[in-house]
This record gives sequence, structure tokens and C-alpha cells, in this order.
Amino acid sequence: MSLLVTAALTRAGTAVLRARAPGGRERWERTNYAGRTGELYAGPAAAVAVALGAARIRPAAGCAVAVAGLCGAYDDLAGDHRRGFRAHLGALRDGEVTSGAVKLFGISAAGLVAGALMKERVVDKALAGVVIAGAAHFVNLVDVRPGRAVGAVLAFGVPGMARSELAGVAVGAAAALLPDDLGERAMIGDVGAHALGAAWGAAVVAGSGRVRLLAHAAAVVAAAVWGDQVSRVAAAGRWRSAPSRVGQFRVGRGVPSLL
Repeated sequence: MSLLVTAALTRAGTAVLRARAPGGRERWERTNYAGRTGELYAGPAAAVAVALGAARIRPAAGCAVAVAGLCGAYDDLAGDHRRGFRAHLGALRDGEVTSGAVKLFGISAAGLVAGALMKERVVDKALAGVVIAGAAHFVNLVDVRPGRAVGAVLAFGVPGMARSELAGVAVGAAAALLPDDLGERAMIGDVGAHALGAAWGAAVVAGSGRVRLLAHAAAVVAAAVWGDQVSRVAAAGRWRSAPSRVGQFRVGRGVPSLL
């Protein structure tokens, strides 16, 4: 049921935003490499739908998804060209707070708080926080070609539906987004990628004991450390005969972010 409801809310939210286009359509549309217009409505619609769906099941998870989506939206609007943890932390040492730093600390804090509320033991709380924040980051890392991010959520989320209803929330939104994302009619941006990733991470937390939590935490940390390589692997191969989404069309300055 969560899958169907979240999918319906995502589609309905996208339609409402498309009809109203707050701030004007030019704010919600970008021209891609092939001269086609891509819409930006799907990401915020999915973030809201997933946050509401997750909150109904586990309020802490819903809050983490909402914060992840908001941080992603900020980066979509104010993101700069710097990529990776080192660049953003280096800027922070120089007194500059980048959009990547806002995401790093904002999503990490939300993940840790949600993990603390979803688990009982201290070690499990910490691991859960890493999994939620790391999953949000991972999905954003692979959002480098059409269908990669939502495809990853589907691939990892569907098996988890037997363990946690939260997985159905993430899968429902991803399934609703996939046709337009693959067809290059829409992009999910950081707002959609981070929200979907946080929901998937919360589903892992809800359905896992310490061993599984440790394995997932190690995996998302490794993905963060080798972020450039992860994105290159995600961009390899062909789902469609289209070049990398990196640099095609994006909210804000039109440059990719790997944080």
C-alpha cells in the first residue's frame, strides 16, 4: 500500500507543480545537451511524497528524509562547482560555507538523530546514522545519467520491502519517477536524490540488525571515499544512447555536484 500511495503522491505532486510552476516556468525548466527541455518538478514532488510516506511509518525517518530533501534543494539552487568532501571542507577552513558543506553537516545530523531514535543501543544508533546519511549521499553520487539514481533505489529497495515498509515508500516514488527520468523529460536533482536515498537508508535501518547495519555502513562510507570512481562507474554503459547527465541541465549554475 505504501508503494502505491507514494507513487500516486509523487505523480500528483509533479502535476500540481507543473500546472502552477511557482516563480514562473523558466525557473523549473532547463535545456539539455540535445536541445530538449527538462522539467525540474519531479524532484521536489518526490521528496515531499517520500517524507510524508516515511513519517507515517516512522516519524524519525520522515524528518530525516525532509531534511535531506531540503539540503538537496538548497544545493540545487545555490550549488557551486566544487566537488567532493575535501573541497568543501577546505573552503570551510577558509571561512566559506559552501552548499556542499551545508549538505554534509545537515544530512549527517539528520541521519544521526533519526538513527538515534530508531535504534536502542549506542553502537546501533551510530551505525544507523551513518547508513541513512551515507545512503542519501550514494544515491546522489550515481545520479549522473538518466535513470541511474532511481534505478539504484529500485534495485536496492525492492529486496528490502520484505524487511521494512519504509522500502516500499522509496520504491514507490522511484517507480513513479523512472519513465520521465529515463526519457530525459525530467530530472530529480539533489532534492530528489537525497530524499530517496535517505528513505532507502531508513528502510535498511528499520529492517536490519547490527551485522547488516555494519555492512551497509561500510559500503556507503567506501562509496563516499571513492565518490569520483562510483560516479564514473554509474555513468558507464548505456541505458539510453545519451551522454552523461553531468553538465546537461541542472538547477542553479548548471554544474554537477558529487557531494
